[in-house]
Amino acid sequence: MECNKDKNLERCNCSYEPCSRKGVCCECIKYHAQMRQLPACVFPDDAERTYDRSYEHFARLVTEGRV
Repeated sequence: MECNKDKNLERCNCSYEPCSRKGVCCECIKYHAQMRQLPACVFPDDAERTYDRSYEHFARLVTEGRV
């Protein structure tokens, strides 16, 4: 299965501009999993812009009903 980077970029909300993994979801997920994080796409835009991609941040958002 090939990556459709252009289509993925339409939905990618990553605000980290120098990111080389934008639109290449498999690389993004692998990178963040190794860092014990989740990718930007699982966070609401305002939460994503904090660059806190931790599991704990995501859990707080779920508890608050924001995800």
